[in-house]
Amino acid sequence: MLESFFSSNIVGFVVIWVLTAAGAWMVFSKSKRPAWYALIPGIREYQLSKCADRENDGRMYLLISGLLYVTRLLDLLIDFGDPVVLERHLFGASVLLLVMLSLMIADFVYTIRIFSGLCDLFGVRKSWIWLVVLVGDFCPLVLWGFIKKFQPKFIYVDERDNEGAAISGITAKAMDTGLTVNIEERTATDFFKKRYLLRDIHLNIEPGHMVLLLGGSGAGKTTFVNAVNGYEKAKANIILNGTSIYDEYGKMKYKIGFVPQQDLMRGNDTVLRTMLDSAKLRLPANIPVKERRKRAMEALAFFGLEPVKDKLCDKLSGGQRKRLSIAMEYISKPDLFILDEPDSGLDGVMARELMEGLRKIADQGKIVIVITHSPDRVIDLFDDVIVLAKDSGLTGRLTFFGSIEKAKKFFEREEMEKIVLRINRKEEGGEGLADQFIEKYAEVCHE
Repeated sequence: MLESFFSSNIVGFVVIWVLTAAGAWMVFSKSKRPAWYALIPGIREYQLSKCADRENDGRMYLLISGLLYVTRLLDLLIDFGDPVVLERHLFGASVLLLVMLSLMIADFVYTIRIFSGLCDLFGVRKSWIWLVVLVGDFCPLVLWGFIKKFQPKFIYVDERDNEGAAISGITAKAMDTGLTVNIEERTATDFFKKRYLLRDIHLNIEPGHMVLLLGGSGAGKTTFVNAVNGYEKAKANIILNGTSIYDEYGKMKYKIGFVPQQDLMRGNDTVLRTMLDSAKLRLPANIPVKERRKRAMEALAFFGLEPVKDKLCDKLSGGQRKRLSIAMEYISKPDLFILDEPDSGLDGVMARELMEGLRKIADQGKIVIVITHSPDRVIDLFDDVIVLAKDSGLTGRLTFFGSIEKAKKFFEREEMEKIVLRINRKEEGGEGLADQFIEKYAEVCHE
C-alpha cells in the first residue's frame, strides 16, 4: 500500500495525516458536521461513520482502535524485539501477536464498512473502496471533500441534538405531606456527550392518590420512577412527607415500595418463607422476629394469600404471583408505592381485582403510582395521571399532570390509549404532537 510507504518515515507520516485531516475536514463541512473532528484520529472515523449513518460501525472502530493502541504500547514497553526478552516470554509474545493481528484485521474490516457507508453518502460505486485498500483512506476523503461534484445524498441528523420543547420554568412547591417531584434533569454520557433522558418535570401528589403513569415506549417512565425512588438519582429534589429521599435515603428507602415487572421470588420456596425473607430485607434490622412474622401474615391476609401460605411459589397462579410480588413490598407499609406493569399477563377480571387491591392501599393514605399498558379497563380506579412523552430532542418530558377528567379535556380524547397516540412520534404510529402539548401544559400551569 502507498500509505505504508509514506508512513515509513516522519515526513510521509505528516503528509498522510495532513491529507486525511484536510479531506475529512471538507467532508464534515459538506455534511454539516463540526469540521474540527477531522483533527483527531479515531474520533474522526467515528464522526465519518455518523455522516454515513453507520454509527454502530464507528463505535466498534473506535473501540478496536483503542485496544490496538494498547497492545502496541504493551509491545513497546515489554520490548519483544529483544531476543533475550522474546525467549523468556515466548508464550506471552505469541498471544500478544495473535491479539494484535486479530485487532488489525477487525480495524481494517470496520474501516471498509465505514467507507462503504461513505460511498452511499456520496452516491458512488463501492469500487471506490479499492482506493482505501491500495492507496489509503486519505485518497477518497480528499477527492470527496475537495471535488465540488461530490455532494452528500443525505444529511445525518441526530435528533438528540435538538433542543426540544421549551423549558417551562415551573417549580413544584414542597409539601409537608405527599410527594413533591422537582426533576431538573436526568442525564447520561453517550460517547463523551451528555444526553438528556429526562428534563423539567415538576409535580405534587397528594396522600391517598392512585396515579397512572402514562407514556409511549421510550418516553422515560422507568427512568422517571427510578429517579423518584432514588435508585438512579437525577439532578432533582424529591420530597416525601417533608423529607428528602435523596438526602435521607438510608431512612427513606423503607418508606418506598417498588414492584418491578419481573417477580423476584424463588420458585422452590413457600409463600410464607418468601414473605419472611422479604421482611428481613424490607424491614429495619432492629424489628423483632415475632413482629416480622406478624407483618408477613398481615400482608398475606391483605392480598388474600393466607390460604396458600404453605404452597410453593412455582405452584401459584399468575394472579397469585403478582399479588405476592406486591405483598413482598407492602410488608414495610410504604408511604409511596410504585408498580411497573403489575397487571401484565393478566386477564381483565384478574387485572381488575389486582388494581382494586392497589386502590385499597391508596385509600389508607398512601401514594400509589402505577405503570400499565392497559389503563382504560381500570381507569375509574385512578385519581390522577402523569403523562410523559419524548420531545423533538428525544428527551422524556412532562406533558400533563392532573385528574383523569382534566386529561381527557386537555388532550381532547376520551381514552388513555388514544392520548398516548396523540403524543407518540409519527414513526411510532402517533400524531407527533409531544412538543405542542408539553408547551401547552406549561402555559396552563402559568395561568
